[in-house]
Amino acid sequence: MEEAQRRALRRGRARLVAALRVAPLWGPLQERGLFTRPMVEDVQSAGSRGEQARQLVIDLETRGKRAFPVFLSILRDTGQGDLADMLTEECGCPSAPPQLVDLRPVELELRGGHHPKNVNLPEHLSIPVQAESERPRVPPVPVRGLAVDKWNRDLVYQLRADPCGRCLILNNINFTTGSGLSTRHGSDVDCEKLEKRFRALSFDVLTQRDLEAQAMVSELQKLARQDHSTLDCCTVVILSHGCQTSHVQFPGGVYGTDGKPIPIEKIVNYFNGSNCPSLRGKPKLFFIQACGGEQRDRGFVVDSSSPGDEAPGGSVESDATPFQAPSGNTDEPDAVASLPTPSDILVSYSTFPGFVSWREVSSGSWYVETLDSVLEQYAPSEDLLNMLLRVANAVSAKGKYKQIPGCFNFLRKKFFFKCK
Repeated sequence: MEEAQRRALRRGRARLVAALRVAPLWGPLQERGLFTRPMVEDVQSAGSRGEQARQLVIDLETRGKRAFPVFLSILRDTGQGDLADMLTEECGCPSAPPQLVDLRPVELELRGGHHPKNVNLPEHLSIPVQAESERPRVPPVPVRGLAVDKWNRDLVYQLRADPCGRCLILNNINFTTGSGLSTRHGSDVDCEKLEKRFRALSFDVLTQRDLEAQAMVSELQKLARQDHSTLDCCTVVILSHGCQTSHVQFPGGVYGTDGKPIPIEKIVNYFNGSNCPSLRGKPKLFFIQACGGEQRDRGFVVDSSSPGDEAPGGSVESDATPFQAPSGNTDEPDAVASLPTPSDILVSYSTFPGFVSWREVSSGSWYVETLDSVLEQYAPSEDLLNMLLRVANAVSAKGKYKQIPGCFNFLRKKFFFKCK
């Protein structure tokens, strides 16, 4: 490696240690011949993500001339082009891609050798040399924690902005007497966890507490009308009581503190391509901690060692409320049916439609507690859908009364959070 390239790695080491997502690099590093599997495992044993990044940068300095440009190429392929641009700038010159090998035959002259008798050998041997780009590509050995196609940027949303997007959290705890809805004890615990988590994931977080339905709508519309052109995504979190509603695309509804419901479908459509042009083609994420109904799921018997057979009671509450059909002719089929097809949208529900969602006074809801824990542990290396599977699996194992989160996914690509 040239001295200028080593110097660029050293100058950029602090930022690489802070921001480099190492998990998606292992496969390409092996496939491109920069690291062997034992070398990858040695770096992985360094400890935390930051320590792995530090060791990787140190080891890169010992590789050959092609290490630096190949590393830049891998960074761009894994959606980390900002780091590649930083290293290129530190190096002071554009990095050229590795040159292809000449395909002309190489002549090997046989001199002074002892040839077997009765064997006619030509004076020169012509051996074709295959270009590196045409050699068969051997798939890399699977590495733990590797998201196989994360390094294909055509299948990954690119998060380059800082902050990467805005996050609005609507946290309803206290409801009016006339609403007939109980106080949601423990919701502040959920809210504090998610505020910290999404700030750590490079979001600009705004929280609003105890809003009536119309005020919730106003906050959502205000967010949708903002200019998101310099940002890469948007997130909405709603913590409230919920209910079933009639729908076309997204089921369920959430209540304002005045007991008036807002359909999830209506909330999501504030941010679709027609209503929010600056978010077209960008991921829009919705996390709903609210009941989808009032059914209690006792589950079915399986061979499992999962703990927690107590029936919810005492400090355990649900966000369930009965379904009430809206009065009047409020659902106009022609208006709903003409909504644009949703794209780049994911709605994560704390429970399956029609069932309750459990919340504990001291530790918050099962869903948010698990979501926060999974994001903390896996956001640096796994995509959102994979993490939501982990959340569903963990929540489904809790308690005597069961709950399983689910999602409606209209994302076109993999979504990886940007970890600070």
